[in-house]
Amino acid sequence: MDNSKKTQDHHIVQDATDTLSLSDVNGSIEAPKNGSFWRKLLAFSGPGALVAVGYMDPGNWVTSVGGGAQYHYVMLSIVLISSLVAMMLQYMAGKLGIVRQEDLAQATRDRTNKPGGIALWIMTELALMATDIAEVIGGAIALHLLFGWSMIASVLTTAFDVVLLLLLMKFGFRKIEAIVMTLIITILVIFGYLVVLSNPNLVDLFGGYLPQLQAVSTHGPKGVDSPLLMSLGIIGATVMPHNLYLHSSISQTRKVDRKDKGAVKEAVRFMTWDSNIQLSLAFVINSFLLILGASLFFGKAESVGTFGDMYNALGNTSIAGAIASPVLSTLFAVALLASGQNSTITGTLTGEIIMEGFLHMRIPMWLRRMVTRGLALIPVIGFTLYYGGQESELDKLLLNSQVFLSIALPFAMAPLILFTSSKKIMGEFVNPKWMIVLGWLTFIVLTGLNIKLIFDMITGWIG
Repeated sequence: MDNSKKTQDHHIVQDATDTLSLSDVNGSIEAPKNGSFWRKLLAFSGPGALVAVGYMDPGNWVTSVGGGAQYHYVMLSIVLISSLVAMMLQYMAGKLGIVRQEDLAQATRDRTNKPGGIALWIMTELALMATDIAEVIGGAIALHLLFGWSMIASVLTTAFDVVLLLLLMKFGFRKIEAIVMTLIITILVIFGYLVVLSNPNLVDLFGGYLPQLQAVSTHGPKGVDSPLLMSLGIIGATVMPHNLYLHSSISQTRKVDRKDKGAVKEAVRFMTWDSNIQLSLAFVINSFLLILGASLFFGKAESVGTFGDMYNALGNTSIAGAIASPVLSTLFAVALLASGQNSTITGTLTGEIIMEGFLHMRIPMWLRRMVTRGLALIPVIGFTLYYGGQESELDKLLLNSQVFLSIALPFAMAPLILFTSSKKIMGEFVNPKWMIVLGWLTFIVLTGLNIKLIFDMITGWIG
C-alpha cells in the first residue's frame, strides 16, 4: 500500500493503539460477518440500551411527571423534539467512535489546546456530577419508600452500589447490557400498565405532540415552575451530555475489521438501528411518565411535587381515583429503584471515559466510582441534613441538576457536531448537509433558551 493510500485510509479509521477507549472491553464482542439482518442486529444490540438508560433516569421522572401535572399534555411536544434531537446526536456520537476509533473526550482533547481541554473537562465532570445527584436522590427515595429507612440512611446506602457495579463487571460487558435491558423492560411494562389504568384522553394526548409556544413561555401559573424552566429541565433530563461521551466509546465494543470499509459502514448502520430502537423505547417511557402526570394529577400538581408524593398519590383514591392501590405505589417505587441502578452503571463507565480521554489518566474503577459518587453525595447529604430529610428540597435539587444539564449540553454538542461534520476527520462518513444545518440550528436554539433562562434567573435575584 502506497503512502497516499495510507493517508486516505487514516481519514476513515484510526489505527488501534494502547489508548483505546475502555480498552478492557474495546472490540471484545464478536460481530458476525455473515448471517441475516436480525442476527447482525442482535449482535450489535446493547450499547443503545446503555445509552437509553440516561434518557429515563430519575431526573426524567421529576421533569416529565411534573410537566404533565402542571401543564397537562403541552410538554409532550418537548419530549418528542428532545427525543428526535437525541437520536441525531447519538448517531453522531456512535459514528465518531466506530469510524475514528476514539471517543468524544479523546477527540476533543486531541483537537483543543490545553486550557480549552481542561475547561471542557471541568464542565463535563460537573455535568456528570449533576447526573449522579439525580441517581443518588432517586435511589435513596426508592429505598426510603420501599423499606421505610430514614432519608439519610438511604442516601448513604446508595454509596455502596459501587460494589454492585464491580461485581457486574466480572461477568463481562454483554451480561451488563442484558441486565440493563431487563431493567428497561421492567420500567416500560410498569409505566405502560399505569398509563392504561389512568385512561388518558387520547385526543388531548396526541394533540400534545404538536409544538406550542406555551412550552417555552417564561410565565406560568402561580406556585409552579415556568414552562421554560420545565422545558429545559425535560431537555436536560432527556438529551444528557454524558451520553454523547458514553456512546462514542461503547460503540467500539464490537469487533470490526478496520481494513474493510464495508464492515465499518455496516457497523455504523447497525449501531444506528440499535440506538434508534432503544431511544424510541426511552421516548415511549418518557411519554408514559408525562401522560401519567397529565391524566392523573393535572390540577393537583401540589400533590405530586416529590417522589414521595407521587408514591402516596398512587395509593390515594382522592387523588388517583378508583385505580389507586398500594400495589401501584409499590410498582412505582420498584421502577424508580431500577431506574437509579441502571443509571449508576452507565455513570461509572462515563466517568472512566471522561477522565481517560481528557486527562489521559487511568485510575481503578472502584476509586473512580467512589470519587464520583462521593462528590455527588456531598450536596445531597448537606441538603438532607439541613432540611431534615424533606423530599421537596431534594426534588428541587434534582430539578435544578437537570436544568444545569441543559446548560452544559451545548459544550458537548458543539465539538461533536464540528468533528462529525468535517470531511477531513470523517472521510466518506461525514454528516450530510441537512444534518449539519439541523445540528447547528438545534445548538443555537438551545443555547439561546439557556441564555434567556440564566438572564431571567439573574434579573429575578436582583429584583
